[in-house]
Amino acid sequence: MKDESLIKITLPDGSVREYEKGITAHGIALSISEGLARNVIAAKVNGEVWDPTRAIEKDSLVVLLTWNDEDGKSTFWHSSAHLLAEALEALYPGVKLGTGPSIEKGFYYDVDLGENTISSDDFPKIEAKMLELARQKSEFKRIPISKQDAIDFFTKKGDEYKLELIDGLEDGSITLYEQGAFTDLCRGPHIPNTGIIKAVKLTNIAGAYWRNKQENKMLTRIYGITFPKQKELEEYVVLMEEAKKRDHRKLGKELELFAFSEKVGQGLPLWLPKGAMLRERLQAFLSKAQSRAGYLPVVTPHIGSKDLYVTSGHWDKYGKDSFQPIKTPNPGEEYLLKPMNCPHHCEIYKTSPRSYKDLPLRFSEFGTVYRYEQSGELHGLTRVRGFTQDDAHIFCRPDQVKEEFIRVIDLVLYVFKSLGFEDYSAQISLRDPNDKQKYIGKDEDWERAESAIIEASAERGLSTVTELGEAAFYGPKLDFMVRDALGRKWQLGTIQVDYQLPQRFELEYTGSDNQKHRPVMIHRAPFGSMERFIAILIENSAGQFPLWLSPDQIAILPISEKYADYAETVFAQLQETDIRGFIDHRDEKIGRKIRDAEVTKVPFMLIVGEKEAAEGKLSVRRKGEGDLGSMTIEEFATYFQKEAKIIG
Repeated sequence: MKDESLIKITLPDGSVREYEKGITAHGIALSISEGLARNVIAAKVNGEVWDPTRAIEKDSLVVLLTWNDEDGKSTFWHSSAHLLAEALEALYPGVKLGTGPSIEKGFYYDVDLGENTISSDDFPKIEAKMLELARQKSEFKRIPISKQDAIDFFTKKGDEYKLELIDGLEDGSITLYEQGAFTDLCRGPHIPNTGIIKAVKLTNIAGAYWRNKQENKMLTRIYGITFPKQKELEEYVVLMEEAKKRDHRKLGKELELFAFSEKVGQGLPLWLPKGAMLRERLQAFLSKAQSRAGYLPVVTPHIGSKDLYVTSGHWDKYGKDSFQPIKTPNPGEEYLLKPMNCPHHCEIYKTSPRSYKDLPLRFSEFGTVYRYEQSGELHGLTRVRGFTQDDAHIFCRPDQVKEEFIRVIDLVLYVFKSLGFEDYSAQISLRDPNDKQKYIGKDEDWERAESAIIEASAERGLSTVTELGEAAFYGPKLDFMVRDALGRKWQLGTIQVDYQLPQRFELEYTGSDNQKHRPVMIHRAPFGSMERFIAILIENSAGQFPLWLSPDQIAILPISEKYADYAETVFAQLQETDIRGFIDHRDEKIGRKIRDAEVTKVPFMLIVGEKEAAEGKLSVRRKGEGDLGSMTIEEFATYFQKEAKIIG
């Protein structure tokens, strides 16, 4: 007979252990080893992250989490946000608290300071208070509470922001968390105690509208990061200093790639000549690869009728947050700045009758789209209001979906390899099975689409993670997450399977049975957006692009004005071999010209003087390598073309 007081705990290695009901993740860790118990800061119980001290009452799958796990770090940083709030309440009486989540690197807390003000000059004082409180090793205690008691608690405290949050919560689902003398509204989870937090750094301060709505009050957002060891903080500080040097906004200005203008408008980049050349090279590179893969180029307008996006479902989903409709002199006629390319491509598909023999049909476009981002969310090229997608849509038969999906994976990986992105993973984004109202379409279509993505990813041996609830509203997707030279993670390429738009646009093809059928649509963008991709490329390479991609590949440096004519001859001959660059005609010493070319990250410096002009040669220097010796123009051109070959 089964002992009702015992539960079975399944661990990630498949082993099953029996424990008394009410065992905690910490207790499970302790039963394995004291060392593990010291390191466990959270646990995943049946897929949900819990406090390590929370009682487990039924058979469960348990994953013990440490600082080395992403969910462990997230729990650590969320707990640190509570520690920041506790410090702020101690230092600034009357402060009112908004929300304090963890983010990818650290955490923030939105606060209403009332009559107080905080600047970065106050960070050392706040950090010291956080460490003082951390050393008290206060336990994080989870306290389930009724909705009315929660209202009473925060009414007495006078914290209207928490009361607004409580208003949207269901009775029976509300919890408080207490550490020391501090209590906050929170669903958790949290680390065992504050003493685990050993190193603290506040990193930034900004304004943020309450609940991200412009009609609400502007709060103060304080960002920070914490670590379980001081050494890790020191390493992080060094990394951040390197990140500042690589910031694409800084390098973009120094390298004269792009600019922004308030008169043009926020989030609308202006591409300067060198930046435009960089974009053109990237576009030519991908266009060539797409042509080999059977893609057909198309071009669509920058605006579209509102009815187009009503049909696609995008207006209902995103209309309130997009640029508002453009009205014409004709009453009732409305257009939108194009927020995406896919509805236009559906209409191109419909321009001719299609047979099963015509499929797959692959349309590609470097299409500029426009989406309204709040001013506080804009960030250089990574968050803009106008951007160009390397967009393509594949229309295929259901039996072709997996094969086409694999072909797109191969294209994405070719792009990454060619541009030096070697550290990447893939995220399979599926529908939330518990909240299907957010999505359109039939269950069977979703199941087929999700299976195709999972199988294609497995066949290509991709390292994947699966995220429920991250699918697009019309279909599941595979997102490529790239880590740059500083270890930061970015979403770049994306591939999506869509059974819904073909239905909404009534797309058809005639099958081998002479009957009408619906095609399946695959959306894909290896770069994602040209703007974000270039931003990440700048930071990953520190502005030192692959030779084939560099806007200026050579700088011809005449020692004096006497050799200007020879420099022009060299330049003209090299242009004939598609080598790009410039002649530095300034009246400066050669050492200054070399230094300036190095600073602007020109790969090759070609020095010409009396000897070079007499012999028809060049003195060649390469950035990072120094003097390569003397070469004829033809020898250099041959050497250059070999070095500039795309490796992919």
